[in-house]
Amino acid sequence: MATTHVFVVDTNTFKYHLEYLFAGTGARESYVDFNNSSNTNLYYATENNLLGMIADGSRIRIGDFIIFYLQQNFSQGIQEGKFYGIFQVSQVLFLDNNDNNQFLKQQLNKSLTFRILIQPCAVYSQGVTEWEALDEIRHIQSPNQMLWSLIYRKLKGNRGNTMITLYEAERMFHLISAKNNNHCLSGNNFTFDITSQKIINGTNNHQYIGRMEQINIFPRLLNKYQNDLQFETHLQAYILQNIENIFQEENIEWIGNEVACGVGMQRIDIMFSSSINQINRKIVPIELKSTYTYPEIIFQLQRYVDWIHQYYLPNIPSIIEPIVISRFIEDKTTKFYVDIISQFNYFNNTNNLRIRYIEFIIQNSNINFTEVNY
Repeated sequence: MATTHVFVVDTNTFKYHLEYLFAGTGARESYVDFNNSSNTNLYYATENNLLGMIADGSRIRIGDFIIFYLQQNFSQGIQEGKFYGIFQVSQVLFLDNNDNNQFLKQQLNKSLTFRILIQPCAVYSQGVTEWEALDEIRHIQSPNQMLWSLIYRKLKGNRGNTMITLYEAERMFHLISAKNNNHCLSGNNFTFDITSQKIINGTNNHQYIGRMEQINIFPRLLNKYQNDLQFETHLQAYILQNIENIFQEENIEWIGNEVACGVGMQRIDIMFSSSINQINRKIVPIELKSTYTYPEIIFQLQRYVDWIHQYYLPNIPSIIEPIVISRFIEDKTTKFYVDIISQFNYFNNTNNLRIRYIEFIIQNSNINFTEVNY
């Protein structure tokens, strides 16, 4: 299994994504000056916005699936948004900075700073309309079977790269395949025909020759840590880049971040699913703090677990393993974190849930994560 990511495009950018086989996100006016650097001249809100895009891209792995969402555009005849696919990731996130040398910037008419490369998987010509994917419920047996990740994204907006759950991906693949009578296009060259609103075979073989700079945000994270500044988004991106090593997980099958879990726009910082054995799997919601643990964390985590019980487990039966990650507490004699965590464990005793508590500390320019036994 693998994570499926939905990238938002318009009629212009979609054509170039298909022809050059890439996907990306970016901010029109922002140049990333903090890659491999401890300092930045960016306003903190701009920096955090860019870090959010890096975090979104950092969950992507080789072999993950990509679906494109073509935005509504009445002036060009796109009466409603449509979902197109299916592609797979061939190169993970890289930086092509926002300057005059950014590959295809003029053609795209926008800056796509953070990019991945893709390859055809099962490319279908026709797209599935937003109404067919999100509003049509004739074949839905229960509310938990609706595509909530995309519904929440529609309510909130502002995310150009959204992951969907394993169940949602299976349903989306089925919808796209059925829309095309299970017939996909052949070949490796594609383009978008705006008149028919279909992906069609292209006549030219385009080569992606843009810059592919590796992204390293740790020096900036370290600077903020040393100056006692908030760096939660930096930490999230770092963990997503290194999640397999941090948690010593060999069988991760799905990774999400900022996972929407309610119309109130609650978001799980990081969540992943992994297989325990051939029969069982676990789902791991992570509450992440760059500060010390505090009582409100438990309320947040409880909401996440309740949502998982109602909307996730009916579709993908799993063992829930909640985790809290927060800053290292030097004085363990008070053990106030035990009292905080014990509230959750006591309330969830009937479901056999117990929080894993992990602390991070940065020493000698290295970040270490250690699970605390309590």
